[in-house]
Amino acid sequence: MDFDEKTPRARIEQFVREAVYKELNLPVPQPVEGPNPLVVNVSARHVHLTQEAVEILFGKGYQLNVHKWLYQEGQFAAKESVTLIGPRSRIISNLRILGPCRKECQVELALTDARALGFDVPLRNSGDLKGTPGCMLMGPAGFYEMSHGVIRAARHVHMSPADAEFYGVKDKDRLKMRVYGENSTIFENLLCRVDPALKLEVHIDTDEGNACDLSQYSLCELVK
Repeated sequence: MDFDEKTPRARIEQFVREAVYKELNLPVPQPVEGPNPLVVNVSARHVHLTQEAVEILFGKGYQLNVHKWLYQEGQFAAKESVTLIGPRSRIISNLRILGPCRKECQVELALTDARALGFDVPLRNSGDLKGTPGCMLMGPAGFYEMSHGVIRAARHVHMSPADAEFYGVKDKDRLKMRVYGENSTIFENLLCRVDPALKLEVHIDTDEGNACDLSQYSLCELVK
């Protein structure tokens, strides 16, 4: 099949997917046509900061700078990063900051990251930080000690009310996600976050993405 710059990206991805499945002698699944295309992104380790923490780490009055806009409106990966110091004095350097600033600091790690650092971190929904461990962050202007806020972020799906109606769910309900392919997987207990400002997007962490060989050509489907 010939493609040019006017060929829709979804059609190209579908063609590549079909070719891969045929090469592997697997049946070609057909995507469910909802009101919006499903986007699945692997959320690598990162940190959310308060403005107070930003100023301690980078200097008084400092503002985060946009490196790349993310899929959800207004969310971005900042140019700035910090060093995380774990309980065994092991570190992760260049820990990416995601903006904009929040009311509370939160570090999100995959289980592999946490174990390497010596953390015993709970699986939590974003913002549910009570009783979580803390850490030390280091920036070019100083250190910031978090008394709590280090978590493994539970897998979740952002969706608009139209998407929620299509899938038959409401805010805080749970869905499953089926990932097709040679290493097919079903992820259970995706928390539904429903808001008119949200676009349909699943977030899983790097361990989960690696477990199912997730790529931009992987076909994923939400099911109840």
